[in-house]
Amino acid sequence: MQTVHLTFNASGAVEGARRGDAVVIVDIIDMSTSTEVALESGAIAVFGAAPTGCKVPLNINPDRIGYLAGKTALKYKTQLIVVAEPRYGEDSERAKRAEAALAGVARSGAEVGSIIPNIGTEIGKFAVFTGKVVLFISDTGGVAFDAAYNNGAPAVLTATVVRTPLKKGCEPAKVGIERAIETARKLDCGITIVAASANSLEDVLAAQYLTQAVIQSGFLNPA
Repeated sequence: MQTVHLTFNASGAVEGARRGDAVVIVDIIDMSTSTEVALESGAIAVFGAAPTGCKVPLNINPDRIGYLAGKTALKYKTQLIVVAEPRYGEDSERAKRAEAALAGVARSGAEVGSIIPNIGTEIGKFAVFTGKVVLFISDTGGVAFDAAYNNGAPAVLTATVVRTPLKKGCEPAKVGIERAIETARKLDCGITIVAASANSLEDVLAAQYLTQAVIQSGFLNPA
């Protein structure tokens, strides 16, 4: 059944997953914006995971996400790029935050090419994404992605409204929504759009805009 829901936080991502929806994570600063840049720069797959030590009353499993990301990289015979916080700091700090997910990557046997900061539109300056798999570790978007995936979502995607190096105006939102609709139609399921943090006005407003865009697309009224 084609439906669209707007919700908030990792708990909302779990609700969408349990409904069987394709879940779209909206974390404007910076995870979903970073993923959009990675995808338009040639990344073949993106994953999101919770940071090490994350305490939420939900089923999350960053080790599993890391393993899946690693296996995807092996499938395509490519390297894995890890994107983590802090935005400013050493790679060792980012690696520590990503320890749980990196343990899963190690189990998979995949190679980590680099660990770079999660900085949104500027992320393309830190790595070559063409043909790579990218694993994002973040407190809001990563946790919501992790929770949706590990609670049974048939697909977990991201979207942003922020302009990117190759997309201006409403184009980033349009591309994100088209990706979500294409996935939902392929899987014959609904769409849940998740503002990664209810305390982030930019996430909330962007998620509302994207939800309205899905409605206006005619997704709810297929021919």
